[in-house]
Amino acid sequence: MTQHPPRIGLVGAGGIARAHLPNLLRLGDVFVYSEEGAPELVAAYGGVVVHSLDELLARVDVVDVVVPTFAHAEIVRAALAAGKPVISEKPLALTDADASDLVARAEHAGIPLYPAHVVRFFPEYVRLKQAVDSGLLGDLAVLRLSRSGAFPTRAAWYADHALSGGIIMDQMIHDLDMARWLAGEVVRVSAVTAGIPDADNPVQAAHVLLTHASGAISQVSGLWGPQHLAFTTEYSVTGTLGCLSHSSAAERNYRSDLAASEAVDGLLPRIDPAEDPYYLELREYLGAILGGQVPRVSAADGAIAVAIANAALKSLETGQPTDLPVLSEVLA
Repeated sequence: MTQHPPRIGLVGAGGIARAHLPNLLRLGDVFVYSEEGAPELVAAYGGVVVHSLDELLARVDVVDVVVPTFAHAEIVRAALAAGKPVISEKPLALTDADASDLVARAEHAGIPLYPAHVVRFFPEYVRLKQAVDSGLLGDLAVLRLSRSGAFPTRAAWYADHALSGGIIMDQMIHDLDMARWLAGEVVRVSAVTAGIPDADNPVQAAHVLLTHASGAISQVSGLWGPQHLAFTTEYSVTGTLGCLSHSSAAERNYRSDLAASEAVDGLLPRIDPAEDPYYLELREYLGAILGGQVPRVSAADGAIAVAIANAALKSLETGQPTDLPVLSEVLA
């Protein structure tokens, strides 16, 4: 790809598009297509509205997919068929079959496909990964990762598990991916959940227990709570040589979560504009597409994260642990 600046197509105009578009504009010329909301999004941040997916694919060099989860596979397939490198918001797809198919199509065509697992770019998680890789913690034994935030009410499809995958697929997939990135392949998954969100009571919690091939155990917890609940993340990772922990609530001198009259955005984490993880993520992916270094997230990573999340959902249905093959070998 020789176009400078690159022409980037953003497909979708929902909540996460507001984290992507300003950063994409720092990296190239951006064209936006969405069935709803594109003019308002462009008016707020910039870019050029286009009026069909075909028009967008004809005008751009790379596609960033931020449509609702249930539409990811369809849009990614269309972009790959048009020969366009793709960045796709997580999860890569809702089903294992779709996720594996997207990976296979991209590999067969020799087209880059990168799932947007942005937590790998947050500084507190980058520091954790560096500590693990350097041997500072020794052999990992127990990992605890959690995140909490307001139930996403901006679109009705979040409450429909057939469309969103629920809290495990939509929210907790970040920490499921992190656990594997840190402790290696996952061979067994079990899960429990409380609460079935609906319009009157949009609250849900879940816990997922991962057994890694290394013998390490990860406990991943997630909460979709009331609208006043601020977004927080925590981890505690213990190995044979020590423990490293993080709490975003403690870092903000956080004391309590009580309903207040002012609006609180509990859907996305607060970020440092000088070190915006969404910008770092998009810059790394675009750099790789333009011939730079291989990024820290691969298409296979995205498909494996989907498979782990679906194994947890299967465990919820059966009440039994779900065994997994070593998926990195299956997708190799």
